[in-house]
Amino acid sequence: MNKDLRIVFMGTPDFAVATLKTILEHNYNVVGVITAPDKPAGRGRKLHESAVKVFAKDKGLNILQPTNLKNEDFLKELKALQANLQIIVAFRMLPKVVWDMPKHGTFNLHASLLPNYRGAAPINWAIINGETKTGVSTFFIDEKIDTGAMLLQQAIEIDPTENAGSLHDKLMDIGSHLVIDTIKLIEKGNIKTTPQPEDAISKTAYKLNKDNCKIDFTDTIDNIYNKIRGLSPYPAAWCELHNNNEILDIKIYKAEKDIETHNLEIGTIISDKTTLKVAVKEGFIKILELKLPGKRTMDAKSLLNGYNFNKEAKLR
Repeated sequence: MNKDLRIVFMGTPDFAVATLKTILEHNYNVVGVITAPDKPAGRGRKLHESAVKVFAKDKGLNILQPTNLKNEDFLKELKALQANLQIIVAFRMLPKVVWDMPKHGTFNLHASLLPNYRGAAPINWAIINGETKTGVSTFFIDEKIDTGAMLLQQAIEIDPTENAGSLHDKLMDIGSHLVIDTIKLIEKGNIKTTPQPEDAISKTAYKLNKDNCKIDFTDTIDNIYNKIRGLSPYPAAWCELHNNNEILDIKIYKAEKDIETHNLEIGTIISDKTTLKVAVKEGFIKILELKLPGKRTMDAKSLLNGYNFNKEAKLR
């Protein structure tokens, strides 16, 4: 084990687990893991442990779960670990008293090519905005969100049919190895940082909410298609189904584009026994996988076996 570095790792979701796993596989000394407190989840409101906590427990690592990162007791525990490097992957904003603590600093892995897509949902917005390339970046943390001095980057192509789930998994893997490359630079003292341009006009990875996940069928066919794949499988693009005097919120997970001239009203639903599509400006969005309220996710053919759309049915 490399004992010169004493690493504290901070992260919460599956995306962070891959990096922690890779750090351990390279025999680095992880002296502590900081993750989110357990939260009630599901119908039974049972306490749910973060993916990082589950993994860290299995590996017998020292785990801290502070609710307040400025709490004196937590800061004493953190200082007692005598870490000289902190690595952050998909955690929360840190106060200076935390990120400024270790000798070698605190660096973060972010799932975009900074300065583009700073913020909470970089993977989703890269696809939603129709990007053909994205990547991962490591940078030293500073007072603002995702603005610190850059260390390393690696770019990858975005497949035209890729969804957020598959891109997440690719970046998770690439990112874990970029973190190892960054650690090696720090070990050798070969650190060359690049300041992020302050005046750069960059695209933002806004936090996802119900409003910005709603499909606008008056938009271009490309934008609608990109929104569906950019929000699949989570949290999923949604719209309103107006059918038989009821309005249902439905989620669409998978679709295709059919470029075709028509004179139908935007949002008009066309269906037969196997095909479900909705009229948009340049043609049709063919819906392949969707979910009605209270139902399981299903393909369009399964839905059409037991669900009828009237002639006036619309998606809005």
